[in-house]
Amino acid sequence: MNNTPIQKALDAIESLPLEDQQMLVGIMNRRLIEQRRQEIAQNAEITLQAVRENRASIGFLNDIQGDLL
Repeated sequence: MNNTPIQKALDAIESLPLEDQQMLVGIMNRRLIEQRRQEIAQNAEITLQAVRENRASIGFLNDIQGDLL
């Protein structure tokens, strides 16, 4: 595992001063949060499109269970 890309990245990060390492962690956290937000927005748009095209419906759990039975 000493030669994997992740290990190389970790080695490079560990060679940075502690303050830079902390800044990098913050940057990566914000990027991951933004990436997840984009995924959620994309899933929401797909779901809304399915509702518009009557391929999905909106309702309460009891309604959906009734449809399945």
